[in-house]
Amino acid sequence: MTKSMMIVGVGGQGSLLASRLVGAVLGECGYEVKLSEVHGMSQRGGSVVTYVKYGDEVHSPLVDFGEADYIISFELLEAARYLPYLKPGGKIVTSTQVIYPMPVITGAMDYPQELVNKLQARADVTAVDALALAEQAGSPKAANVVLMGVLSAATDISEEVWQKALEKTVPPKFLALNKTAFALGRAAGKG
Repeated sequence: MTKSMMIVGVGGQGSLLASRLVGAVLGECGYEVKLSEVHGMSQRGGSVVTYVKYGDEVHSPLVDFGEADYIISFELLEAARYLPYLKPGGKIVTSTQVIYPMPVITGAMDYPQELVNKLQARADVTAVDALALAEQAGSPKAANVVLMGVLSAATDISEEVWQKALEKTVPPKFLALNKTAFALGRAAGKG
């Protein structure tokens, strides 16, 4: 059986490291893993999506509407944007961080209100202030690893496997900080 997840956010939020970490975790568990990244103006704060499929045999990394078991979102509006991809019974792990897209900045539209409540009305959602937890760990750049900690609490994959993957994917000089960020996220995910 094949499962899938989408890692979504805005350019510069660390989705590449997050996808490498997830890939390492799933590979360690013996799954075949396929990743595909889609960058939409990521250099200018545009939407960034990574598709991850895993299982005994994976033919394509792409995820279609209603197929994602998990959506991991680094920004709240991105979670709402990709909600149609979530399968019934799927799970959303999202940061509550808000980054205004250009139409909001220019005044062409308003940023939607009460997004967490709207998402929770449609799906199983764990929403955390990943940015605040990352800052508590020592760097706002670690928000991606905070969310990986939250995700780890939602899976049945052991913490030991996640820790090994962290050691493989994070440069040694940032490992201690990222382990702290991961632990804070895992604790928040267990709520």
